[in-house]
Amino acid sequence: MPRPSATPRRRSYDQYCASARALDAVGDRWTLLIVRELLAGSRRYTDLHADLPGVSTDMLATRLKDMERDGLATRRRLAPPASAYVYELTERGAALLPVLRALAAWGASELETPRPVDAVRAHWFAIPLLGALESVPAAVASGDAWVEVRLDEGVFHVRVGGGAAGYGDGPAPQAPDARLAMDTATCAEVARGLLTLPAGIAAGRIALTGDGPCALALRDAADTRGSGVAAMAAATRP
Repeated sequence: MPRPSATPRRRSYDQYCASARALDAVGDRWTLLIVRELLAGSRRYTDLHADLPGVSTDMLATRLKDMERDGLATRRRLAPPASAYVYELTERGAALLPVLRALAAWGASELETPRPVDAVRAHWFAIPLLGALESVPAAVASGDAWVEVRLDEGVFHVRVGGGAAGYGDGPAPQAPDARLAMDTATCAEVARGLLTLPAGIAAGRIALTGDGPCALALRDAADTRGSGVAAMAAATRP
């Protein structure tokens, strides 16, 4: 993996302003998307490059060096026999999750039909799914809940409740409280706020399995939603 021997200090806005200081650290192209990837867990350089289509090897190496210098990420060598290096977020870097969530909420309206050039990764939908789960209070009321989500492109997991919001690529590290399966178009509708999880489950567009408190709450919310729709249809039937 290319690692620049020396990286000059990036240009600063030179403004005594919290927003300007934040942009000094994360305002460069690709930095926040690297944070998005590392929020999913430790990643090797090759993994990051594979899941950041369009970034050059030199640019990725430079941004990672910048992030190490600015205290956002660290580089750690795995114990033998792996003998590989991984990048991880520091506590300061991980604190950017609310920033990514706010950006995702702001940009969700742009998730219409994917463009022909658009890459898609399943775990890119994890951040909007956090909000969708939290919008069903009963689903996260009992504390930590692990939810595994399967899309056409792969599997990711999210953790909600108990002040421990987060996500990762691949299956959940422990038996999940609930499993959700849907196609990417449905997940995009959830991300855009056009479809709630209970409504998607009630309509049969989202498959729900599991018997944890989170799954039971989602199932109850879906049943309530389905009953309400059925009652409304009956009331308007001639």
